[in-house]
Amino acid sequence: MPRRITIVPHLSVNQLYSKYREAQNSVARSQYQILWLLASGKKTEEVAHATGYSVQWIRELARRYNRLGIEGLGDRRQNNPGAKPLLDEIQTAQLLQIIQQPAYDGGLWNGRKVADLMSDLLERPVSPQRGWEYLKAMEYRLRVPRPENQQADRIEQEGWKIKITGQLKELQQKYPDSKVELWAFDEHRIGLKPIYRKVWIPWFEVPIAKIKWQYKWVWLYGFVCPESGKTYWWVLPKVNSTIFSKVLEDFATYFGLGKNRQVILVLDGARWHTTKSLKIPEGIHLELLPSYSPELQPAERLWPLTNEPIVNRFFDTIEELEEVLLTRLKESFNGTAKIY
Repeated sequence: MPRRITIVPHLSVNQLYSKYREAQNSVARSQYQILWLLASGKKTEEVAHATGYSVQWIRELARRYNRLGIEGLGDRRQNNPGAKPLLDEIQTAQLLQIIQQPAYDGGLWNGRKVADLMSDLLERPVSPQRGWEYLKAMEYRLRVPRPENQQADRIEQEGWKIKITGQLKELQQKYPDSKVELWAFDEHRIGLKPIYRKVWIPWFEVPIAKIKWQYKWVWLYGFVCPESGKTYWWVLPKVNSTIFSKVLEDFATYFGLGKNRQVILVLDGARWHTTKSLKIPEGIHLELLPSYSPELQPAERLWPLTNEPIVNRFFDTIEELEEVLLTRLKESFNGTAKIY
């Protein structure tokens, strides 16, 4: 037979009901509801069905209330300090100091190696998972470093940032009735040599990417406006000043550059970008990046995105790759793509 729990009358049934209806906190509301139902003569199983709490928890709450009254209610989790940390403050500081240096085996830090250090500090085994948790707790994150050429001139780079801002203002003053924009341009070589990336996969499976090594390439010409996000693309078989002149002409025609629209185009100092034979249409003003400074090139951020549909797979022909690439460019970017 289901049992009824006797509730000590610290509060009357009506008072418990009022507390239940007036409670602002969800935990307090649920607890007063349980006690009100029990005090009203409901069986434990009936209260469990009505509130969604287990019979065991309802009995524990009733025992606490009978013993302590309303002082026994409330959410006590906030007063629970939790388990004692594995490392004290001094040991944590020692660990942080050590991992700021190269790993002891000459490799890279990971959860297992940090756990090994913690084992030495505590003189007992520590699981690799705890090492990973401490890395995250110390606000360390796994990141791929951005390459920075040691030949780059930091002073020149900072000066270039100031310079490009000034040139935009000067161009706007020179053409007060024109729309002035900043665009960036770069080329990216892709081909039949496979590109690999990490993928999400069930833990019990091993990811496999089928490959077919071939050394055939095409060039992706990419324009991007950092402010608006607009892009413009060409897929071409090679790079040279003649092709680049045609691409610039097409870009200028498509966006109506000239008297009413001016563009400062940021690009690197490749020889086909700087040759005297290059034909620069009206409305385009080329601005070269400092040497060894790809990190200043906004167009560099495009290539991980354009590579996504072709990673971890192979293509029999360049034409197959181009078809997949063009679909990606047209559907995933706010821009126009063309192929030659």
